[in-house]
Amino acid sequence: MQPVVSIKNLSKTYAGGHQALKHVSLDIEPGEILALLGPNGAGKTTLISIICGLVNATTGSVRVGGHSIVEDFRITRSMIGLVPQELTLGAFDTVWNTLSFSRGLFGKKPDPAYLEQLLKDLSLWEKKDSALMTLSGGMKRRVLIGKALAHEPAILFLDEPTAGVDVNLRKAMWTLVRRLRETGVTIILTTHYIEEAEEIADRVGVINGGELVLVDDKQALMHKLGKRQLIVELETAVDTVPDGLAPWALDISADGRQLTYTYDPHSTHTGISGLLAALGESGLSVKDLNTTQSSLEEIFVNLVSIKS
Repeated sequence: MQPVVSIKNLSKTYAGGHQALKHVSLDIEPGEILALLGPNGAGKTTLISIICGLVNATTGSVRVGGHSIVEDFRITRSMIGLVPQELTLGAFDTVWNTLSFSRGLFGKKPDPAYLEQLLKDLSLWEKKDSALMTLSGGMKRRVLIGKALAHEPAILFLDEPTAGVDVNLRKAMWTLVRRLRETGVTIILTTHYIEEAEEIADRVGVINGGELVLVDDKQALMHKLGKRQLIVELETAVDTVPDGLAPWALDISADGRQLTYTYDPHSTHTGISGLLAALGESGLSVKDLNTTQSSLEEIFVNLVSIKS
């Protein structure tokens, strides 16, 4: 299957000399949700801006639906919906007129039924005749999504879509994103919220310092890079780890009641059986044992710290 977006060796250096992107290559498949993670200034917004035709690349190429974003700009731009970080909306226009105007900009014929359903999906139908300046920040964010979807794009870019909105609205937007994917829309989102990527993304890309550090299936990423911890809860607190347990490099909790062993669950020899035997010989009284799996957030922090 042909990628819906194909990025080849993309770089961007601004006039001041700052290199925002460094030789980024990435294929995005039709109908997937791809989350791009990275700290501020990593290059996420620059990448999206180039694909959407808002910023010119220094080197490299981008194709959308098989078309060059430079040679076939009108075609590729019509395939894309963009929700920017900033709440860029007029103050006096109504919600309905804003979406209708955006649809017309792309040469689409009026379709009141489509816009009505879109506003209902965004929980904005009751606000369709309200002036934008009367809306809350969360509602304005939803209007931006509606504006981006008004011309029925095949690809939707969401640049920090839930920044500044409450948890309930964030979860409602996640539901909307999943529903859009079910209709065949390809969704690329940048986010600071690791749980957002963990909740809705199919694949996760990590950008740091203008470089695409890694991109992989979310579950495969957690499988390959995730570490597991065995937590040993003790009956009686200890001040230090016994010498006999030194080979396992155990971490001791502040209250001295827990010992934590970090291991690779995919290794042939995890060391757990030896640790359990050594615990028995150490004279420590074990109250309980449990394991935890590293989260996507921990993987992300480790990846970024390695590249920094």
